[in-house]
Amino acid sequence: MNLLSQLANNTSPVVYDYAYRYGHTDTVIAPAVIATILFVGFIIFLVIYALHAFLLSRIFKKAGVSQAIAWIPFYNTWKFLELGDQQGFWSILTVIPFVNYVADVFVFIAMYKIGLKLGKDGVWVVLAIFLPTVWMAILAFDNSKWHTKAVK
Repeated sequence: MNLLSQLANNTSPVVYDYAYRYGHTDTVIAPAVIATILFVGFIIFLVIYALHAFLLSRIFKKAGVSQAIAWIPFYNTWKFLELGDQQGFWSILTVIPFVNYVADVFVFIAMYKIGLKLGKDGVWVVLAIFLPTVWMAILAFDNSKWHTKAVK
């Protein structure tokens, strides 16, 4: 008898257990990993927000605006846009999909005008667009003074 006929004649039932688990740790570890990632992400968000608010408060101080405004979400962007001679309502529109691209253009224009009011050249807006934290840090800690003259 050859091997194939032996296998064909084997009538013992074969039961496969497709529900076999390799361990119960999968269901315990997955939520813990997700919770850790969310917690670490939230801490990173808070650090970045605090850094931006601190730098913005220093710029607001130079402009003669209350530093506390820098810590209030949306209102800090509203006041930032007004300092750059733009309409403040664009800060609210930044959360609407596709409209936020238009709002970003007005934020960039405000960055350009704030840079000019602090005595920087127009090319500084390139740094503001691509590395806004570095731009804010430079403006916050340099010796520039706020010039309220009309910027064109």
